[in-house]
Amino acid sequence: MARYIGSVCRLCRREGVKLFLKGDRCFKDKCAIERRNYAPGQHGQRRSKVTDYGVQLREKQKVRRVYGVMERQFRGYFEKAERKKGITGENLLRMLEQRLDNVVYRLGFTFSRNEARQFLRHGHIDVNGRRVTIPSFLVSAGDVVSIREKSRSLPRVVEAMAAVDRREIPSWLVLEKEAFRGRVASLPTREDIQIPVQEQLIVELYSK
Repeated sequence: MARYIGSVCRLCRREGVKLFLKGDRCFKDKCAIERRNYAPGQHGQRRSKVTDYGVQLREKQKVRRVYGVMERQFRGYFEKAERKKGITGENLLRMLEQRLDNVVYRLGFTFSRNEARQFLRHGHIDVNGRRVTIPSFLVSAGDVVSIREKSRSLPRVVEAMAAVDRREIPSWLVLEKEAFRGRVASLPTREDIQIPVQEQLIVELYSK
């Protein structure tokens, strides 16, 4: 499967906002945005006029990069969101938020979504008692997501759980820290998704 293997700090600098792609580093002074708050590359510090299309494109790229989704897969999510009842942009964000790799990250089991994807592929996560290794698996209300018993002593898991109290767990998820599991109390609403994005611009981009 195609995936981005370059520097994730460049992505934050390109979008001009913190996308929190590198875990704890994003909260420290070493964060690339704190040091060089301009686009990467030779002409990164130039001021250029941004067209309406450019603004729409940046919003789409920002969401894609936050959730670590490639273009073809992202377009597939959009088409599904368009067929659902309700507001297309909000449907799109809710589906992305329901991805299992995002839920594992949101529960504090890992420090980043990229780490959550690796964690899943290595078979460390159960959903309702059954191992799931697909990062794009969509959770439903009532699902229980847990770290497998044999994986709970891994150093990275211990570190993440020790730091989980500093993380803000979304209201639609319930974490049972001592049991190394979380429950999907309800599906996320737009208010639960704290990402600085104007999803309507993405809808306008794909509607052209």
